[in-house]
Amino acid sequence: PEVPVFFFFLGMKFVHSSQSITVPKGVKVSIKQRVVVVKGPLGTLRRSFKHVQCFLAFNPKKRQIKMDVYDQCGMEVSKLNTCLSHISNLITGVTKGYKFHLKFAYAHFPINVVVDSGIVEVRNFLGEKRVRKVPVMEGIKAERTDPQRVKDELVLTGIDLERISKQAAKIHQSCLVRRKDIRKFLDGIYVSKKAHQVEDD
Repeated sequence: PEVPVFFFFLGMKFVHSSQSITVPKGVKVSIKQRVVVVKGPLGTLRRSFKHVQCFLAFNPKKRQIKMDVYDQCGMEVSKLNTCLSHISNLITGVTKGYKFHLKFAYAHFPINVVVDSGIVEVRNFLGEKRVRKVPVMEGIKAERTDPQRVKDELVLTGIDLERISKQAAKIHQSCLVRRKDIRKFLDGIYVSKKAHQVEDD
């Protein structure tokens, strides 16, 4: 019997595609086997790109990180900008840092948030007795703002954008309204502002 042959069209392949980003002064970059280590005034971050078929190199004279992709389809070429965006976030993290402001929204029952020994405790959400506890991830600092200056706010600071985003998401997801109309019950903890620890002059 004849064996059926299936052809899959993967689209046009690109012989060579490359992109690069510039590394600012004061930042040290080392690349070995597609593992990028970035050192700056605020700390050190590391990220692996071994899952991407590419060539990563740092040119210390031009202070540029260049990424090359050979003989790949459009889906693989699109990873160029994605990977370089991740590296750019690492550079921003070790130079400026990240700061997320979380606001407490409530209609009747005031939400009480306490940061104690690396755990964010949320009390009195919708009047419930249950205490919601969210551990603070390593490298993230959580603190309450002064109520006399800014009321009902929690500030997260860190140098890793992905970690600080996950931390904000975990705190938000711990206060989701269950079995009620979410159009009416808008209580919760929401990210109100994203900024940097070190602001530009």
